[in-house]
Order: sequence, then C-alpha cells, then structure tokens
Amino acid sequence: MGLVGLELYKLRRKRLFLMVILFLAVEIGWAFSATSISISRNPGSAGWEALIAMMSSMNGLFLPILTAVCVSRICDMEHKGNTWKLLLTLSVRRGALYAAKYVTASLVVSLACLIQAVAIAGFGFMKGFEQPVPVLLLLRFLLGLVITNTGVIALQQWASMTAKNQAFALALGMVGGFVGVAADLFPQGIRRIFIWSYYTGLSPVTQSYASAHIQFVVRDMGSLLPVMVALTAVGMVVYLAGSVYVSRQET
Repeated sequence: MGLVGLELYKLRRKRLFLMVILFLAVEIGWAFSATSISISRNPGSAGWEALIAMMSSMNGLFLPILTAVCVSRICDMEHKGNTWKLLLTLSVRRGALYAAKYVTASLVVSLACLIQAVAIAGFGFMKGFEQPVPVLLLLRFLLGLVITNTGVIALQQWASMTAKNQAFALALGMVGGFVGVAADLFPQGIRRIFIWSYYTGLSPVTQSYASAHIQFVVRDMGSLLPVMVALTAVGMVVYLAGSVYVSRQET
C-alpha cells in the first residue's frame, strides 16, 4: 500500500483526475443525449435498461481510450524522469512497482465507472422513470466493467511499461476504442478474441430488434458467469506476463 500511496502522490500535479472528469462529462453527456432522443422517439422504451445499454455501448468507445491515457500517465513517470535506476538502488523491486501501478490505474478507472453508475441513477430520477433504481442491474454493470478493465489495464500497462515512447500505447487504446464500439457487428467467433468487445459483451442489458423496433433484454447472469471467469483468468495471465517481462528488462 505504501507504493500505491506513492503512485497516487506522484499524480497530484498530473491533473489526471481532472482529465478523467472531463472525459466522463463528454461520454455521459453523449450517452444521455442519445438516450433522450431514443425515448422521445419510442416512449415505450423509456426505462433503466435502455440507459444501461446505451452507456455500455459508449464505454466500448470511450473506456479503452480513457484507460490508455490513465495508464500511460501513470507509467511514463519512470520513463521521463529516468528513475528506474534510482528506484532499484532503493531496493524497490520492479515487480512490486509494476503491481503498484496496476492497482493505481485500477483504482482510477474503477472510480470513473462508479461515477457512471451514480450518473445513471441521477439521470433516471431526472427523467422520472417509474421503476425504482435497479441496484442489482447497476452492480452487474459495474462488475462487468471491472472484469473487462482487469485485462485492458494489464494489456495497456504492459505496452506502456515496455516502450518509452507512449505513442504506441495510446494508439493501442484508440484501436481498442474502435474495436469496442464496432464489436457487436463482428461475427461472434471473431468478437470473442478482442478483449475490448466485452464492454458490451458483459453488459447486463443487450439490444434486440423485432418488427423494426429495438427491445432491451436483461441477460441471464448464469450465461455471463463462465465468460467472466475466463476473462478474469485472461487478465491475470496478461498481467503476470507483463510483470515478468518488465522485471527482466534491462534498465
């Protein structure tokens, strides 16, 4: 926890949290605007399911990019300041520092996801949804985001810690954003390959089209559980592979 606190302390002048808030403001505003238009055109679709599905779709575009930026800002401090040798002199193991940066990035991105859930509840109140706040659906929404983020953060951190030039890591995040927003158009076999596709793939609500109308369907938790377990395992493998690789790199 000492190293995590140090990482958070080093972020104090990075304006990272301000950037996260501004990024979320754009995403949430876009999602709420699209949902309002959808409700105005189809009053029967007014409800929490439509709102959660829309936010999940927006996350496929925005969260890979936001995660790439957050991880890059957290990891580039050692590259720019060339502090690797200093940290090693102080007997700080690379593996421990790698873990601290991973936890820090996870905390920042998880905070962004929590803000989304609170915003969803607030928007529902403002729109006067008849149903009460679906706490269980929101918890499942957050769980899907956290599990997807474990793998995305691990992949981004591996890229950011390996290359001194952060352009590659940021480009990877942009590719992830494109894949995330277009993933539902891919064949199922191809979609499963890309980790960014699970921002919508693990959403508790999905869209279906019947008689030229959009219907929002709540997914069964049992059908998503094996995917969640598998994706968590993938995230752990990517994290361990990145940690071992960076630990063996020459300073």
